[in-house]
Formats: sequence, C-alpha cells, structure tokens
Amino acid sequence: MQICGVDDAGRGSMLGPLVIAGISIDKTKIRKLSALGVKDSKQLSPIKRKELYKKIIALVDDYYVTKISPRSIDSSVKNHGLNSLEAKYMAKVISKLDSDTSFVDSCDVNPKRFGMEISRLSNNKKIRSYHHADSKYVVVSAASILAKVTRDRAIERLRKNHDVGSGYPSDRKTINFVKKYYKSEKTLPNFVRKSWKPTQKIILEN
Repeated sequence: MQICGVDDAGRGSMLGPLVIAGISIDKTKIRKLSALGVKDSKQLSPIKRKELYKKIIALVDDYYVTKISPRSIDSSVKNHGLNSLEAKYMAKVISKLDSDTSFVDSCDVNPKRFGMEISRLSNNKKIRSYHHADSKYVVVSAASILAKVTRDRAIERLRKNHDVGSGYPSDRKTINFVKKYYKSEKTLPNFVRKSWKPTQKIILEN
C-alpha cells in the first residue's frame, strides 16, 4: 500500500516561488522515515534539512516537486483563488505519484473542503486533509523538507544578484530590498509577488 504526503513551502513569502512537494512510500517503510529523524521542516536547521533531503529521496519510492511562479500567485490572489491554486498543484503532485492514500497539509480554514477539492481535481483520489499535518504525519513532514530545501535553493539563487533576505515580510532586509528597487526602477522584478499587501503598501507609498 502506497502512502503519499504533500506539503508546501513559501506561501507567506513576498517573493520567489511557492513550492509544492510530495513523496510516495510503501506503508511498511514509513517508520524508517521517523528513524531518520524526519520531522516538520520548521523544526529543523537548514543543514539538517539538506542532510535529510538526500536521505528521504534515497528511501522513498517516488517523489515530485513543482513550483508556482509569483505571476501565477498574483493572478490567483486577484481572483481570491490562492487556496484553489494550491489545491490544483497538490492534485497534480498526487496524480503524478498515484498512491493509495494521500495526506496533505491544509492551507484552507476548512480542511475537509480543501481535501474534497483536491480529490475532485485528482480523479477522486483518497485524500486526508488536516491542519498541521506536517507535524502530525511523518509522510507530510518528509514532503515539507523537500519543499523547504527546494524553496531555500530558489532564494539562494536570487541572493547571488540581489540582497533579498529571507523573502518574508517580517524580514527588514526583504522589505528594504523591495522599497529600494521600486523607488529606483518604478517597477518590480518578476520574482516579487505584487499582489501581497506589504508590496502593495510599498507601491502606494512611492
């Protein structure tokens, strides 16, 4: 019996992609993930996440990672459809991995509704949708590590040419980068999410 775990990384960021990752593993091997020390990526250091990333890929039967561009995110936010966009990409990952049951970390306030939407989009796959699934189910924790490492790599690539910080609105460095760039260029690079409230505020102020 194949079990799938799916999670995202970078949903709250002002810039860079939103990453969706999934893993598929035989039910009998799930305890091996726990034995590796797999847990919610937020509880692990960047070095530990990178170590586990390689070990997870070596252990699981299959995995799939996809990125949602800032442009697609902005388009969805305009139509109040960010949750639907994420459901669509999670369904894509689940369809690709084709497991018997999939556990997902719900971004919707109503996890049942979110699970039903993913099930519909993935041809009635069996979906278990929960809040904080990344800390409750090790298969989702494993997916969260793949998503976070992929997202961190994308931000590292941006940092080679720009002083963007972490990308999150709580990071002064990120806010300052967006402010300075907009003030100087009167536009924003394509890796910045223009629909985000902190970005909108910077545009209005300038």
